[in-house]
Amino acid sequence: MSEYDSLHRQCRTLESLFDTKLTSYARLASTITRSQEDLEAGGSAERWKDLETEVDELLQKLGELNDQLDSLSNDPDSPPSQSMLRAIQRHREVYQDYSKEFRRTKTNVQHALDQANLLSGVRNDIDAYKSSAADSLLAERDHITSSHRMTDDMLAQAYETRADFGRQRTTLSGIQTRMTGVINTIPGINNLLSMIKTRRRRDAIIIGCIIGLCIILLLTYMF
Repeated sequence: MSEYDSLHRQCRTLESLFDTKLTSYARLASTITRSQEDLEAGGSAERWKDLETEVDELLQKLGELNDQLDSLSNDPDSPPSQSMLRAIQRHREVYQDYSKEFRRTKTNVQHALDQANLLSGVRNDIDAYKSSAADSLLAERDHITSSHRMTDDMLAQAYETRADFGRQRTTLSGIQTRMTGVINTIPGINNLLSMIKTRRRRDAIIIGCIIGLCIILLLTYMF
């Protein structure tokens, strides 16, 4: 097999492989834009870098093969035929088209990645805001619950104080009733004491009179 045939076959193989990889690389942009996933979490950034490196290496190899074909076409010792020149020219055109397509696709992929990163950042900011708002609501709810609990405790203390006042009022009312009864009973006791004193005074007078009479009779009897 001649050198031209070998280079020609290698170019055809690399062109086919490059076209497949470039198509996969182009699909990555639409996948990233459509899914709007977190690039780091989903692994899109890593897949993009690996695929881009692979496509870039294929393009470099294809360029090297085209350079070898160009050198072969300019060999004065073994000038190529017209069909070979047309094939070499065709490989060069395909290589140039692939280079342009790769640069364009690379720009589109980078734009898609930038947009996905921006959307991911915005989504993270929104999630952070939601989390902060949720924390604020939870804190506010805890504060309200604490206020309700404090209010319930104050009401319970107020009810207990009112009950104590009620019991004290009942006790004082009973004491007042007993004192009123005692006070109402005192005039009768005073009357009783007065009657006792009057009777004792009368008894003393009677006894005095009897004693005096007895003394008089005794003196009369003696003299």
